[in-house]
Amino acid sequence: MFHYLKYFLFHIMGLLAVVAMYLGSDWLIYGLVGILSTYVVLDAILGDDTTIPEFKHPAILTVQLWMALPLLSLIVFSFLWQVSPGDIMGIGEFLTSLTGYDVLAAKAESSIWSTLCAVLMTGLMIGLIGTITGHELTHRTWDPVSMIIGRWLLSFSFDVAFAVEHVYGHHRYVSTTNDPATAPRGRNVYFHVLSSTLMGNISALELEAERLRKTGHSVISIYNSVLRGYLMSAFIVALAFLAGGLETMLLFIVAGIFGKSLLEIVNYMEHYGMVRNPDTTPVQPRHSWNTNKRFSSWTMFNLTRHSHHHAHGDVPYQDLRPYPEAPMMINGYLTTMIVTLIPPLWHKLMTPKVLEWDEKYASEEEKKLAAEANQKSGIPALMKHV
Repeated sequence: MFHYLKYFLFHIMGLLAVVAMYLGSDWLIYGLVGILSTYVVLDAILGDDTTIPEFKHPAILTVQLWMALPLLSLIVFSFLWQVSPGDIMGIGEFLTSLTGYDVLAAKAESSIWSTLCAVLMTGLMIGLIGTITGHELTHRTWDPVSMIIGRWLLSFSFDVAFAVEHVYGHHRYVSTTNDPATAPRGRNVYFHVLSSTLMGNISALELEAERLRKTGHSVISIYNSVLRGYLMSAFIVALAFLAGGLETMLLFIVAGIFGKSLLEIVNYMEHYGMVRNPDTTPVQPRHSWNTNKRFSSWTMFNLTRHSHHHAHGDVPYQDLRPYPEAPMMINGYLTTMIVTLIPPLWHKLMTPKVLEWDEKYASEEEKKLAAEANQKSGIPALMKHV
């Protein structure tokens, strides 16, 4: 039973964000700091989870994934209420009468800092609850319900194109120069966010155009799932405008872009510096940075077990193996993400890991590719190893 319940930590983190939205004012600051601190501290002290439990009722685990859509919708609604000038649907008056806590007064006391934290918290939840779950569900191409829910989850970060590019592009070309999401050695994370976003959307449009040509449909048509995805995101933006006007809509767009940026930061750290020849070498566990930190694994539906996910992309999250022998990230996911935002620290910590990958994991062909990548990296410590 515990192995089913542990994945509800994911939903608890989302509900904590909702509570912070309605408590308002300084609670938004405390909520954001508290959520980030929880991930960093618990990953540090709880160690690794390398268990491989057997699940006799996988339908429960699928429902847990589906629950992400109403949860994320609630979080975004609460955010829109918090940053809007009015009391949307009278929810503030209702909660005040129900709890005795004056949520409208707390909302009126919000500062620019608490509003910023509300935006960042919502973007974080869009990344954690929207993208991570959308990623898992859109891999289930055989399940139309999961695909629909997954695409709507991705629409909050304006990234339904991910459902095409990730499954049919990234998984084919990961750890190669053909993959927009794989960051070459020496690349700055901020440039990667922009580059991967742009090239990833172009790749998705090209992949979808190729599929439509094969099926005899026009690229500019309702059959184009990437274009439909853009419309889905536009629909949510329109709802944000109707909820609170232009300022509220713009704040939501910033939160969604932040959520999308988190995905690209994750892409950056999951495959940074990896090399592979797609013509001669199939994707193997050694072509992804892995981590088995317990809290990250439980609250991110085993996204942390990325080495197995890329070796076998159709395996459901609950059946992913920990691969403790795979190349390991700096720490858990949020901790590693924070490190990426400080490029000098990132390169200082990752350069030894990249060199260890060359020596311990790379094939003879990959050692040659790695030497070329080192020479192009611009990092002196890597350029010495050519």
